[in-house]
Amino acid sequence: METAVSVALCTHNGARYVGAQLRSILGQTRPVMEVIVSDDGSADDTVEIVRRVFAEAGHAGAAVPPLILIQNERAIGVTANFAGAVAACRGSLIVLSDQDDVWHADRIERAVREFELRPALTLLNSDARIVDECGEPTGATLLESLELSPEDRATIHAGEGFDVLIRRNVVTGATTMFRRELLDSALPFPSEWVHDEWLAVIASAVGRTDFVEGSLIDYRRHERNQIGVRDPSLRHKMRRVLEPRGQRNIGLADRSQILADRLVDLAPAASRRTIERASGKARFERERAEFPRNRARRVVPVIRQAVTGGYKTYASQGVLDILRDLLQPDPRTAGGVTP
Repeated sequence: METAVSVALCTHNGARYVGAQLRSILGQTRPVMEVIVSDDGSADDTVEIVRRVFAEAGHAGAAVPPLILIQNERAIGVTANFAGAVAACRGSLIVLSDQDDVWHADRIERAVREFELRPALTLLNSDARIVDECGEPTGATLLESLELSPEDRATIHAGEGFDVLIRRNVVTGATTMFRRELLDSALPFPSEWVHDEWLAVIASAVGRTDFVEGSLIDYRRHERNQIGVRDPSLRHKMRRVLEPRGQRNIGLADRSQILADRLVDLAPAASRRTIERASGKARFERERAEFPRNRARRVVPVIRQAVTGGYKTYASQGVLDILRDLLQPDPRTAGGVTP
């Protein structure tokens, strides 16, 4: 029996680009079983364009998969919108889609082949060619912009993706396909997490994740991206290092604890080592959140975590996060908001 693939496409005021994305989905070399479009309270013509593209494809004599349209009267946000979309999917494989990208014609074919050859594979993502708002290549790829190191690439390919994802998310939902069984562990999505990073880290904890080195989609970057990848410029990095301490550290600590608690509930699918690593991440981020506001008083706890390997094991940017914790000013003296 051929593997059935459901598409979960979420939209919000996406009239400018959603037509091109849907046509690329309908033009795949391997057809999908169904397309779930969940619209998050669009105030433009997004829904009408969705219906029109499917109608035009049918009139042209193409074999068109069923369209299941979910319309949220009020915007509920990206994570909740994707949660509703994937819950409605019936295929054994679910592929995520953003409204403003364009799939390469063999995106489904290549990804499904990986799952059919590798029964233990739980979630697969890929690289993507970054294009501008007009669809012109920028010369960069998604994984380059995420600065995924050769070491991290090798770790993920070796089946140890959790060790990478506990530090930082390198999985972009627009490039992701996963087995439907993952939802048994991943739902409900916590509001503190973005849907793609949550799916990826849970998949790496209870199964196996990997990625395709080549690009399977064109990832469109423009001013209206709801979430997305930014250029890893030195100016951007230094701005993050020197921004006042605030809610970010508290948020990281809360998110890490939510993950640790979920993995305890998922034992024994989540191994003892994985649960211990998640608990260590939660302790690390809680300590960072509680560092003194005064820079001088932060030096000792920061150095202690650096010496004991906390930053290497758990921090998203390693040495850069050491500098961030040492140099970030007190929000009370830098015009920031006191947490």
